[in-house]
Amino acid sequence: METLNYLLQGFAVALTFENLMFAALGALLGTLVGALPGLGPANGVAILIPLAFSLGLSAQASLILLTAVYAGAMYGGRISSILLNIPGDEPAMMTCLDGHPMALKGKAAESLAISAMASFIGSFIATIGLVILAPWLARFALKFGPAEYFALFTLAFATLGGITGKNQFKTIIAACIGLMIATVGVDLSTGNQRYTYDILELYEGIDFIIAIVGLFAISELLFFIEKHQGDGLKKVTLNKLKLSLKDIVNILPTSLRGSILGFFAGVLPGAGASLGSFISYTLEKKVARDKSQFGKGDPRGIAAPEAGNNASANGALVPMLTLGVPGSGTTAVLLAMLVSLNIQPGPMLFTQNADLVWGVIAALFIGNLILLLMNIPMVGVFVKLLSVPPKYLMPIVTLIASVGIFAISGSALDLFFMIGFGIMGYVLRKLDIPLVPIILGMLLGPEMEKSLRHALTLSDGNWSVLWSSSLSVSIWALALLGLVLPYLIGPILRRRMANSSADTTQVHTKTQTHAKTQTANINTESEITEP
Repeated sequence: METLNYLLQGFAVALTFENLMFAALGALLGTLVGALPGLGPANGVAILIPLAFSLGLSAQASLILLTAVYAGAMYGGRISSILLNIPGDEPAMMTCLDGHPMALKGKAAESLAISAMASFIGSFIATIGLVILAPWLARFALKFGPAEYFALFTLAFATLGGITGKNQFKTIIAACIGLMIATVGVDLSTGNQRYTYDILELYEGIDFIIAIVGLFAISELLFFIEKHQGDGLKKVTLNKLKLSLKDIVNILPTSLRGSILGFFAGVLPGAGASLGSFISYTLEKKVARDKSQFGKGDPRGIAAPEAGNNASANGALVPMLTLGVPGSGTTAVLLAMLVSLNIQPGPMLFTQNADLVWGVIAALFIGNLILLLMNIPMVGVFVKLLSVPPKYLMPIVTLIASVGIFAISGSALDLFFMIGFGIMGYVLRKLDIPLVPIILGMLLGPEMEKSLRHALTLSDGNWSVLWSSSLSVSIWALALLGLVLPYLIGPILRRRMANSSADTTQVHTKTQTHAKTQTANINTESEITEP
């Protein structure tokens, strides 16, 4: 009952005109970003953080805007997957398997509508799960002491391989780089300067926002310049939507199963939306009586991964809000936003900032409804965006990022730092080293150091305090499992996904060859029967 009262208070916050406007704006911008192949939700949120700061938005409005961008980008990723067979981001990869074949059959509009409804169901169910699970987990986390928090931060780094999907060793290197950057500044315990080189601007450390915008937005610009992508993606024509009530009813069980699986995949730190999408598709293929149409444009093959990845996205907010540990790359960026607003995520967030957190949760419900109403009638607008050449889009993105960064601090040095991080991000991406662990290291490093020092102070320097309680031992065991598990199941998952993609490619080739043969036969018959 108490949770329901808090949620009603959250709706009172979210339904103000200002917050409704920012929820709608975030949904629109997020869908536009998600529709562009390669950008993804993490880049979208990172690019728009400076915009939120430069507009002088309140903490509530900023978070509502950016969480709406997050949700919108998860919706938008399906557009290029279905129409161009190019995933907007990694979780949307499974949508290509049946979405694009359905579009080739002349049912692009139906495919996009089904994916939008499945995304809505996944997000809606996951938000209900967030309402139920987050307060309980926050109360449980109140039992954590400094030793347990240190173990929890270690767990976050150990499970990074699942978030990034990259080589575990390279992920650890990236996390260490982030932890090293986090040590720059004045040590709050001793007052000693660390790696400041007498530069006054470095006394307070390096701002997360500068690092995020540089690593994500500027490095993305450099990649576009390198690829010389002067031309936009090919234009796609949409058919008139012909979706019956029976078609909608048929995808409901699929969407429900995918939503539940996806939510729990998102709650697990390090699992991420990619796993939610994959297991939802795999389960649906196993439980289906008729499997013959999977990979050929089956609506269930669209609904399952879309419900799974959108549910995972909202599920990833649970550990971020309650424990201060992001469940995905995008929630790591949102975590940086919270810290920049002097709001510390964790169990006390639900008591000290109840209006803020419940307002954001309520805004998720409203944002999902806005996205559903927006995505079906406006999909033609999003499709046209795919034909805009990147040479026009990327300078606009860079301009927004640069103006936003300068508006935050008013320091030209921060712009040079941003460019420096952009070059660093470009080099690391060329080496296939993920960027999210760097941000996570910068975010969690100071709190991790503080927890370690606090635990050792309470135990008079006895290191065994770090594993003295059953709770901390359990967390250390999970951390060890999270470190080892990617080596065990990662190759299996990648092999299965590769096989699914290969099978679908063969189906596409056969379908197109068959279509060409039929067309040739028809033309030949026409020539023979002409008088």
